[in-house]
Amino acid sequence: MTLTTIEGSQPVYPDLKGKVVLISGGASGIGEAMVRAFAGQGARVAFVDMAREAGERLEAHLSAAGHDVSFTCCDITRVEAYQQAIRAFQETLGPITVLINNAANDVRHTVESVDSERFDQMVSVNLKHAFFAVQAVAPMMRAAGGGSIINLGSIGWMTGSSGYPVYAASKAATHGMSKALARELGPDRIRVNTLVPGWVMTEKQLSLWVDEAARALIERSQCLPGALEPVHIANMALFLASSASAMCTSQNFIVDGGWV
Repeated sequence: MTLTTIEGSQPVYPDLKGKVVLISGGASGIGEAMVRAFAGQGARVAFVDMAREAGERLEAHLSAAGHDVSFTCCDITRVEAYQQAIRAFQETLGPITVLINNAANDVRHTVESVDSERFDQMVSVNLKHAFFAVQAVAPMMRAAGGGSIINLGSIGWMTGSSGYPVYAASKAATHGMSKALARELGPDRIRVNTLVPGWVMTEKQLSLWVDEAARALIERSQCLPGALEPVHIANMALFLASSASAMCTSQNFIVDGGWV
């Protein structure tokens, strides 16, 4: 296939035009950047989020610009409701052949602050939903002759970062799940990879955790200078969704400025 660029740096993958892409947690941050990036490729983009107002605003903005975008407000930790929303997207947009399991919550917590119920809730929002989204879309991809599943991992557990042990455990498990699913679904030409961001400067990160000490840590830790932005992660997602990565599966694709 032919790869071109627009605006000097954003890649264009012609085979993404018309593909149905599902993105969880798409109303803000990295997810929003992915929704915008795939819409810009001419894909038919479905996305879910708990943030109804932000999701509806993004849907209206992109639809007004002529893009094919559909938003559903959904709690992804409610498996039955989430899978029902996925089936509804299939009915309105067509079979989903690209799934991006982006939604997560890296809320800070200590060992002492987590009880059994809280543990299960954090695993649900950081890991469980991804498995059941795969369960819902795999038959569509199988019938379509293949697909691409992109699970969002984290360098946090790789670097031994403190402050979120259950989140770190969930993300480490995500990497393992990707490997297992790649082996299981590979015969049906369904590729499964883990997209691993570094410390991305989303609005949430900037408002809650990025102070001068954090900026100094980033500067010391990254090989490359400068801020890691959501669009950098979205660009890797475009590649992994496209046939440009046709023989890439069961891998970690790290976009962190060279931190790990």
